[in-house]
Amino acid sequence: MPASKTCLIVDDSELIREIAERIILDLGLDAEGAADAAAAIEICREKKPAAVFLDWDLPSMGALDFLREAASLEGERPAIILCATENDHQQFTLAKAAGAAHHILKPFDKGAVAAKLAEIGIIDPLAQAANS
Repeated sequence: MPASKTCLIVDDSELIREIAERIILDLGLDAEGAADAAAAIEICREKKPAAVFLDWDLPSMGALDFLREAASLEGERPAIILCATENDHQQFTLAKAAGAAHHILKPFDKGAVAAKLAEIGIIDPLAQAANS
């Protein structure tokens, strides 16, 4: 995992980005938002986030395009968590093959985000349990 404890939220919905950023900040991490995949790739190059919460349905440059670009990032790559509104096995399989090793369903809450970040190793599950 990169040294940064920043999570990037890539979603075209400003509301979803705001909610996710608040949750991540509440978990003691830094949060950054991007409305599209092209901006997210630039943030990944500059800030090297520990994790990226990636919306499946993005305008213009889609999630798979982002994943292709992210595969070419130099150095350690962030953990990529696909965020989807449907439990679509084919979608998750496609995303996993392209580099999104994790997924989470929307709408998500603090518990779901904390559990996923603990599973990946970005936050300490024991410390998180004490803060919940």
